[in-house]
This record gives sequence, structure tokens and C-alpha cells, in this order.
Amino acid sequence: MAESSEGRKRVLGLGPEHGGLSPGLKTLLFFAAVGLLGALFAVTDPEASLRHLRVGMLSGAPNGNYHAVVQRISVGAAARTGRVTNLASAGSVENVERLVGARKGCSAHFALVQEGIELPVDHGLELIGRLTRPESLVILGRNADRITTPQELRGLRVGIGPVGSGTEFVSRKLLAPFGSLQLQLSTQSIDEQIQRLERGELDLGAMVIDEDADQLRQALRDRKLQILELPRAEAVASGLPFLRLGRIEAGHFDPVDGVPSRDKSVLRVDTLVLGNGCASRSATQGLITVLADLDPMFLKHNRDTPNLTGLPWAPVARAYYDAGAPDVVGVYAPWVLDILPTAMWIQLALGVSLLFNAMGGINRFRLWQLDAQRVAIEREVARLFGSGITVGGLARAQPLADLDPEEVRQRVLRTTQALEALYGRCRERSLSIFVPMGGEMAYRYQESLMKDLLQGLRAYTEAQPQARRLA
Repeated sequence: MAESSEGRKRVLGLGPEHGGLSPGLKTLLFFAAVGLLGALFAVTDPEASLRHLRVGMLSGAPNGNYHAVVQRISVGAAARTGRVTNLASAGSVENVERLVGARKGCSAHFALVQEGIELPVDHGLELIGRLTRPESLVILGRNADRITTPQELRGLRVGIGPVGSGTEFVSRKLLAPFGSLQLQLSTQSIDEQIQRLERGELDLGAMVIDEDADQLRQALRDRKLQILELPRAEAVASGLPFLRLGRIEAGHFDPVDGVPSRDKSVLRVDTLVLGNGCASRSATQGLITVLADLDPMFLKHNRDTPNLTGLPWAPVARAYYDAGAPDVVGVYAPWVLDILPTAMWIQLALGVSLLFNAMGGINRFRLWQLDAQRVAIEREVARLFGSGITVGGLARAQPLADLDPEEVRQRVLRTTQALEALYGRCRERSLSIFVPMGGEMAYRYQESLMKDLLQGLRAYTEAQPQARRLA
């Protein structure tokens, strides 16, 4: 009746055909693991450089402040093996158009844009940050100091910067309330505007510019132009929330000759760094790192300044400012951050841990069920043959004297069928992909117990005809 050891192993699925891996396969898996580790090491960045930063950034006219800002960003990125390509443009309005259009081919990733610029519907842009140093809307003229009332602006020739620039946009907004004064507006580059002011071909010229720009300093000090203190500027700015009042102190450009001769009120506007979603998370983080390197107040300024632009924060930017530091995983393994943010990796790990714990709990419950049902079957066998019966003794066992032989036969048959069904369920569950690694061995143990009992019951059933013939 008894099976050989090798035969029993085949029944339980533990024979050579189901056994350990062959030496060749083990070697192959070893080198595959080594190759995977090498590939992962190759895409990490142990020196925390910005070699993953490869983006294009829209700026402004080559001689303008935006272009100079992006050039500094480009140099800062290059110092850490990154690359930020400076893409010249006419200014903020064109930057918005090109940045939205670049969402398809990703020819540009970021842009400097003057706050308040109108955005198209479904623009898909997001806020990366704002520069700490605002620009000022400065209106120059040869005799600007003499203008003190709105009526004195009537009929004046006013340059409002190049087409597509932030200067043109904000100038039209600012001068709209003065429409009854019949101002003669024209567009030209800032350099041409300054030249025409000097020649008297323009009465006033507007520009959104950094207060310390050489271009502005030369216009005031060398070309003897003056800053217009726009009449009732506070009332005008109140209708344009992106503008705020500022002041240029007397003598700011030349303290010896007193340029300007008195304090001047000007309007200031922030510069936003916008993205179109083309850049990866790690590249966006890298750009913020460069900006923080160039300006130590950049992170604090963006953390503390409320976002009233109506633009959504880029998630990686918001996380950077909240933490006050870059995502460490993104610093040393940028590709990991590009797949998922670190917070989501942690959530995923927690979810996987909870899943495996749940799977372990479910499997322990199922094993308890199988064990309880197997024990119930063993108790039924004991009720038929007595509590001292062993699996090996079933073939020669005699049922209890008070039991009818036919009843015993039927109960043995039902018990065998129930045990076969239980064995099948146990086998099916042991092969499930939801069984945790190593958990199948508990099922294998239950299978071995059921298999032994099945052999004993079948041996008893096969022995009964022979016993009756001998009787």
C-alpha cells in the first residue's frame, strides 16, 4: 500500500520536475541581478549634480533684463553640469503664447512672465515661482518733471515698448483711464524708444525694467531724461491688483548730481517663472535649485508670498517651498522622482505593506479553516474506529462493535470524498499568486497530512472485500 519516497514527492509536487532551479538558470539570474543593480547605479547621481536639467527658457529681448536674468540662470545651471537654453523673445506676452504652443513639441519648458499678463483659456501653465526682485514701470521724458496733473498729458506722444512685451500690455492697461486725453501711443524697442525721446520724437516712453539696469541709468544720467511721476498713480494702480506702488529715492542713479532730483513714485510688478508641464519633476526641481543658488531669499520669498495669480502651483515646486529643501531622492536619483514623487513612493510602500499584511492575514484564516475541516474529518474517523487509531493502522482497522458495517462503509466513503475535496481546495490555494512568498509551505504541510489520511482510508476501503472473502 505504501508509496515510495520518490513517488510521494511527485504526488505533492516536490519532485525534480518542480524542484530547485538549475545551475545555469541560477547563474543567469545572478548576472541579471548584477546588471540591474549596475543600471540603477548608472542612473543615480552620487555627486548631486544637475546633469538631468536640460530645458529651454523663454526670456526677452537680448538687451533686456529678462534675457540677462535667464543668462545668469544658464550660467548657474552650467556650473552644476545642467543646461538652460536662453530663448530670446519680444517679452511676456510672446512668452505666454510660445510657452502654451510648446506644450505639443516641448520646444520650450519655462518662461519669465510679468505678473498680470492675460492667459488664454486652457493654457495648461503652472507656477514655478516668482523672482524676489520686482521690476518697475518707469515712464521717461525730457521734461517729465514738469508734468504734475493728468491734463498735462493731453495729446502727448507715448512709446509703450515693443509689440508682445509686458511693457506694452501693462502700459495699455495703465493708460486706458486716460483715453479722453487723446494720447498718441506707439510701439518700438526700448533702445529705439530712448533714442526717440532724446531726439524729441516722443514725449514719453514707458518701460518695465529693473531699477538698477544700466539701460535705465544711462538714459537718466547720460541722456538727461527724467522720470515721470504718473499723476494719481495710486488710483490707477488700485484697479490693477498685480501692480503696487514703489519709490525710487532721490540720487539713486547719481548721488553727486542728484539723479533723480527728488523721490519718485513708480509702479512695481513681479516676475513669474511659469512652466508648461513639459519638464520632468527632477528638471523642475533642478531649476528651482539654480534659482535658490542665485538668490538665497528665493525659497523663503515663494514660501511666504501667497499665490494670487490664479495659476496652480507645480506640485514639485510647492513641495520644495514647503520643505525648504529639494526632494533628496530627486537629488541623487532623479529618475525615481520622475516616475513618482517621493511622498507617493512612501504611500505606495505603505500600501504594499498593508496589502501583504492583509494577504498574510487572509491566508492564515484560510489555513485555519483547512486545518479545522481536516481535524473534523479526523474526528469522524476516530468515531468510526476509536480514538487510538493511527493512519498507518487504518488498513487493518476494525470499526467499533456497535456500528452497522454498511453504515461504516457509507461513512468512510463520505469521509474520503470530503477529504479529497478538501485536499483539492488546499492544493488550489497553495498555488495561488496571492499566497505570500514562503506561505505555500504551510499549505504543503496540510496537503501531506491529508494525503496520508487519504492513503489510509483508501487502504481500508480496498481491504474490506478481501476481508469478507476470508471470513
